[in-house]
Amino acid sequence: MNNQTLWNHLPGEDTINRVELPNGITVLTKSDFNSPSFIISGYLQCGSIHDPKEKLGLGLLTSYALMRGTVYRRYRRIYHALETAGATLGFGASVQSTSFGGKALVEDLPLIIKTLSEAIRWPIFPITQLRILLSQIFTGLQMREQDTSERASLRFDEVLFPNHPYGFPEEGTMETLSTIKRSDLVKYHRQFYGPSGMVIAIVGAIETNQVVDLLNKELGDWNNPGWIAPPEISSVPISKFSFREHIPIPGKFQTDLILGSYGPKRTSSDFLVASLGNNILGQFGMMGRIGEAVREKSGLAYYASTALNAWQSAGTWEITAGINPNNIETAIEIIQNEIERYITEPVSNQELEDSKANIIGLIPLSIESNAGVASAIIRMERYKLGLNYLREFPGIISNISSDEILTISKKYLDPSKLVIISAGT
Repeated sequence: MNNQTLWNHLPGEDTINRVELPNGITVLTKSDFNSPSFIISGYLQCGSIHDPKEKLGLGLLTSYALMRGTVYRRYRRIYHALETAGATLGFGASVQSTSFGGKALVEDLPLIIKTLSEAIRWPIFPITQLRILLSQIFTGLQMREQDTSERASLRFDEVLFPNHPYGFPEEGTMETLSTIKRSDLVKYHRQFYGPSGMVIAIVGAIETNQVVDLLNKELGDWNNPGWIAPPEISSVPISKFSFREHIPIPGKFQTDLILGSYGPKRTSSDFLVASLGNNILGQFGMMGRIGEAVREKSGLAYYASTALNAWQSAGTWEITAGINPNNIETAIEIIQNEIERYITEPVSNQELEDSKANIIGLIPLSIESNAGVASAIIRMERYKLGLNYLREFPGIISNISSDEILTISKKYLDPSKLVIISAGT
C-alpha cells in the first residue's frame, strides 16, 4: 500500500467539487453532514497592491466598509439579519487579495450568499460608518506604535522589501489614512472588485448543486468590464546581507527581537524542505533548537521560535524572541551560533524522524473542523497545489532527507548575514 492510499480518507479530488461559473468565479465545495452548519471562505483578486503610496490602507479600509451598508440594506439591517440567524460574515484584505469568511446553519445558506453578493457588488460606503471605521483603525495604529513586536516586524519587512508591496503596511499609517476620502473607496471598488479570479469555498452540510444554483442566482450575472487586474509582483532575488537596527520604545520591560532573511516563496520546491527544517530549528517540542538554546538552557528569553512566511512571490525565514533588554546581544550571539550549527551539520536522524511524525500527525488535526477543511481548500486553490495535495503531503515529507534540509538551509540562512531588528527600551 503506497503513502497516498494510506491517506485517501483526507479531502481530495474525489470529495472536493470544483465548478467555474461563466464569469470566472471558482466554486469549491465539500459536503459534511455530521453537523447542520457550513463554513464559507474565499477571496477576490485585489488587495493593498493597488494602494497608492500616499493612501496606504485603502484596500483594507474598503474591505472593512463593504458590510457597513449596501444599496439594498443599511448597516443595522445587515447585522440584525446575521445576528438573528446566529450567523457571521466578514471581510479583510492582504497584499494580493481581499478575503471573506463566515459561518451559519445550512438553512441560512441563502442569507449568507445574498449578503456576500450585496456587500461585494453594491456597497455604498456611508460617511458616518467610514468615520467610525477610521476611528477604530486609528486606535489600533496608536496601539501598534507601542507594540514592540509589531514595530520590529514592520521594520523587518521594510528592510527586506524596500519599495515593494510586501514591505508596505497593509493597514497604512496615520498619515496615509488621513488622506483617504469616500470617493477613494468608491473608485477602488469600481476599478478592482470583479468576479475574475474570485474563489469561494463552502464546506459543511450542503449539496453542491444547491450551492452552485444560489451562487449563479446572486453572482452569476456579475460583470465588471472596467476591472483592472492586479499587477504581477516581481520575485525578490535571494540575497543575503547584514542589517542591524534598534527601535527605542521607552518604558518597556521586554525587548522584542526579530532576525532573519529571505525564505522560499510558497510555490517553490524548496518550501516543504525548509518547512521541515524550520520545525527542527525553532518549532517542534519546546520551540526546537532555538527555544532550547535561548530559553531553556540560557534562560535569556520569555519566548523564542522560528517561522517561515511564504507568499506568491517571496518569503521570509524569521527567528523571533522576547528578551530582557540587558540580554539582547548575548541572545543574538546564541541564536547566530545555533544557525551556524544548523547550516553546517546535518540534523540527526532522531530529530528528522520526530519532526516528520509531528508535521504529518498535524494534518488530521488541522482538518477536524469545517473551518480547517475550508482553509486547506483555499490554500490548495490559491497556490495551485492540486486538490490531492493533502493526500500527497505525507509522502513528500517522508521522503525528505537530512542532506536536503542542509542544502536548502544553507541557501537561505547565513548567521553572519542577517537582518536584525529589536524594539523596546
